Amino acid sequence: MTASTDLLTDGFGRVREAVHEAVSGLDPEELAARLDPDANSIGWLVWHLARVQDSHLAELREDEEVWTADGFHERFALPFPADATGYAHSSADVAAVRNLTPELLTGYYDAVHERTLAYVAGLSDGDLGRVVDESWTPPVTLGVRLISVIADDLQHAGQAAFIRGVLQRRRG
Repeated sequence: MTASTDLLTDGFGRVREAVHEAVSGLDPEELAARLDPDANSIGWLVWHLARVQDSHLAELREDEEVWTADGFHERFALPFPADATGYAHSSADVAAVRNLTPELLTGYYDAVHERTLAYVAGLSDGDLGRVVDESWTPPVTLGVRLISVIADDLQHAGQAAFIRGVLQRRRG
């Protein structure tokens, strides 16, 4: 391991902690609750952040996504194509993410997390400068992509934590 991979491992570990804290002890109705008719739910946010991390890392590894390889697509039984990650989802799509449990969400996230850490552990500092996406200006390097995934995941996990806090205050 290098200092860079240690930092990436720590960052992805913080995402895992935030995901577990956001969903722990909630029931399916709380995971599907929306603060207004068009808001995202905790369940949708955690599913989405896991799907984005899974899809981006699978592309980087040139490997199949955990979502399909490990049968999570079938276990979640969502009414979306197997390659859906939540990008461009409508309010109705968010509402369709129901009947989830903390165990299902964390089980999927943990499987993605394990695969992510295995990939990160094999990287060298030199790998992080490799261009992985030339469609941006400047082109996106592997290191920038990994930090982008961590940042996006932490934003969504923070949104889920915020919703959890609102729901808990409403309960009293």
